[in-house]
Amino acid sequence: METTILTSTQNPLAKQIRKLHKGKFRRGQQQFLVEGTHLLQEALATGYPLAVVCSTAAWQERHGALWQRAIAVTERWETVSPALMGSIATTASPDGVIAIALNSAPEQQSPALPSLGLAVETLQDPGNLGTLIRTATAAGGDGLWLNADSVEATHPKVLRASAGQWFRLPMHPCDDLLAQVDTWQQTGIQVVATHAHGDTPYWAIDWRLPSVIVLGNEGAGLSAALTSAIQQTITIPMAPGVESLNVSIAAAILLFEARRQRLERAT
Repeated sequence: METTILTSTQNPLAKQIRKLHKGKFRRGQQQFLVEGTHLLQEALATGYPLAVVCSTAAWQERHGALWQRAIAVTERWETVSPALMGSIATTASPDGVIAIALNSAPEQQSPALPSLGLAVETLQDPGNLGTLIRTATAAGGDGLWLNADSVEATHPKVLRASAGQWFRLPMHPCDDLLAQVDTWQQTGIQVVATHAHGDTPYWAIDWRLPSVIVLGNEGAGLSAALTSAIQQTITIPMAPGVESLNVSIAAAILLFEARRQRLERAT
């Protein structure tokens, strides 16, 4: 049987995918896009639910086994022309495959009391969030809490910057981060924030304790209310004349110090 190839940009599926370029439709439909071979591999490897997968015939020839794995777990699959793939993708040079994922995965669950978590307030850059996700996963983090004023977790650039680790780190919207911090501290979790004028260097605290690192906006940092609520404030000492670090770099320093201390205890 000859394979039908979708070519029209007016096809209902093409219109649906293009709508998911916008955050309001991703939120309304509870769906988002998984673009590119690597992200599709990671989604399948973690069992993340996919509803639709589209690819070009050339991509199917190059990745036959992956295509079969994808269509085995999706409700619908379509072959599309290269021109239509260019129309529905968010990247300038798509590699030939795109899927619709469901913004709901039961297996993505954080423990009630995180061992090493991240909480983010008003982070705006999708590249920073994706890098945080990638770094936290590499360091053994077990959850990320994101307040409503931050960049959307399903933004296409967030997924790409995470290098596929998006599917491995449980993420949770947090309507009241201040209340969440208070809950963590009352249950004995060490909540940590950095401050340029802090007295305690980041390596001097006990990262073997259950901990959550709280990160703020790229320019303004944490809000005054959240800063005052956090009991443990540390600093990353820097050379004179340097005022701050990129938020994802600062997080990496703290996360891997926590991992270093925990590996030392394990040995």
